[in-house]
Amino acid sequence: MNKDKHQICTRCILDTSDEPSINFDEHGVCNYCINYDKSAAEFIFRDEGREEKLHQVISKIKSCGKGKKYDCVLGVSGGVDSTFLAYKVKQFGLRPLVVHLDNGWNSELAVKNIEGILEKLGFDLYTYVIDWEEFKDLQLSFLKASVIDLEVTSDHAIFSCLHRIAKENKIKYIISGFNIVTEGVLPVSWRWHKLDWLNIKSIHKRFGTKKLKTFPRLSFFQLNYFMLALKIETVHLLNFIPYEKTKAKELITNKLGWRDYGGKHYESIITRFYQGYILPTKFNVDKRKAHLSTLICSGQITRNEALQELEKPIYDSKQLKSDKEFVLKKFGLSEKEFNSLMALPIKRHDEYPSYLTKHYIYHEKFFKAIRPFTKATKSVYNIFRQGK
Repeated sequence: MNKDKHQICTRCILDTSDEPSINFDEHGVCNYCINYDKSAAEFIFRDEGREEKLHQVISKIKSCGKGKKYDCVLGVSGGVDSTFLAYKVKQFGLRPLVVHLDNGWNSELAVKNIEGILEKLGFDLYTYVIDWEEFKDLQLSFLKASVIDLEVTSDHAIFSCLHRIAKENKIKYIISGFNIVTEGVLPVSWRWHKLDWLNIKSIHKRFGTKKLKTFPRLSFFQLNYFMLALKIETVHLLNFIPYEKTKAKELITNKLGWRDYGGKHYESIITRFYQGYILPTKFNVDKRKAHLSTLICSGQITRNEALQELEKPIYDSKQLKSDKEFVLKKFGLSEKEFNSLMALPIKRHDEYPSYLTKHYIYHEKFFKAIRPFTKATKSVYNIFRQGK
């Protein structure tokens, strides 16, 4: 393929402007669609044997939690995936400790949705409130570093909290809302590895002004400790059941009184502003293209429907004005200061110290040495590399 020639995938809506490494087969189908099919074939349980597989995993969780107050940890944000998952967990008869990370950016609607979940389902909630001054300093560091994945800061904290709370309560299973059918397509240059604590620490050390005394962190070897020594396992339960976004929204609206945010992960104000303004304005990234492409691959919408959706404004003008004022005030930035940050030259995450560039060679040698003794090692390594 001629890299200078613009080309759009014949199956999804990603094109050569979205990802430098994108490539196409002889039918014009991009590598992200092909990789989606491979992941779906490996991780999604189809009709044949689905009920048996689901029964096995539910039984395993219940058996391991027998005699304990909780048999699993379930993270909730108030969004579609985690809300639908909470409803299904209740149906399956599991006893989760529900965990919510409050990073200071919850929308009022997100709080109400979470309250509705707890009231209707009768689950206990553990809320971890991040120290705002520390977290603000960390997020500002990422803006100053001029890297693309601001959400690494929240995602890493969530992952760390879930594992630490599981350890404290001697729980072996974490139920995750990640799923292939709505999140299986995402260009590699649009994100960074969520578990790369060295990258987070290095960026903050370079640009931060406060010490991260309480921020939840998870080093590479701590992750190995949780997964290999303590045998804490993350289960992507939505891959075991039929999951259609539209039907899921209808169900949780009717059963739990859930209200829609109008965008994927828009339950968080900073996420809405990041995806709706920072990404397209500074990085020329419209993340809707990845979300819609995933739904095309999973057969939930057509390509024409996705293209029509893409023609709509990425951000309501009134909402943008309100959100921008709120974000700048919360960060303590003037319009001029924020614009200066937006105008900084774009940097890659790996231009700062990272597990993948600084310590990777030692980690790889470590894995090669112990891989013959444990089957779990490969999954830990892959989780780190993929940032999931």
